[in-house]
Amino acid sequence: MDTGVIILIVVVLVVLIPVIWAIATYNGFVRLRNLVQEAWRQIDVELHRRYDLIPNLLDTVKGFAAHERAVFDEVTRARAAAATPGSTPAEQARQEDALSGALGRLFAVAEAYPQLRSVESFVALQNELTNTEDRIAAGRRFYNANVRELNTKVESFPPNIIANMFNFHRAEYFETNDPIVRAAPRVSFADQQGQVGQYGTPPAPQPHITDAPGPGYGGQPGGFAPGQGGGQPGYPQPGQGGGYPPQG
Repeated sequence: MDTGVIILIVVVLVVLIPVIWAIATYNGFVRLRNLVQEAWRQIDVELHRRYDLIPNLLDTVKGFAAHERAVFDEVTRARAAAATPGSTPAEQARQEDALSGALGRLFAVAEAYPQLRSVESFVALQNELTNTEDRIAAGRRFYNANVRELNTKVESFPPNIIANMFNFHRAEYFETNDPIVRAAPRVSFADQQGQVGQYGTPPAPQPHITDAPGPGYGGQPGGFAPGQGGGQPGYPQPGQGGGYPPQG
């Protein structure tokens, strides 16, 4: 093969390999960015479903606890702030935490009204909100996994060269506290008198039962009468057989 052809092939390979790598890396960034955006849209859909459930939930609770206006106003303000568009994932996470805290106080109010917890519409709303929270948590895990992969690639060398050239940036995580909308069972280890570790009235202490003592002699219960074998057991009373006489 001609030397010129060999040199040409080497030059082509030296130029072509970096170009192919750059194209593949760029396409990888585009794929990850689209995955992050798609995952966020899924979270956004579930968040808006949550916002739609809250007014109906408030109306149901107001029918039984209309005087709890402070809690209702807090939930309303937190919902309005969380539903405001244009927030970054980090800001959205803080707003969702505030809303979750307000909802927790709302359900604490509902706990004080047993008749409310038996209303079918309230139970249905609570279950739907719980299912929505579960879907939000699943979407958050999927979103954060894609964000982690994108951020790792943005910071790694040599892909960070392509990231800097084409303005691929780190994405923000969506990290919230898991909201609790379930009615958690209350566990108490105290009885009605507030005593911990025992239930009801404890039984009266029973005296230690031993073998019934014999008649006492000389102030000693269970003793032996004088003259009966020197006060030692195993010797018969006078006139009775058995036993062994003292050795003389």
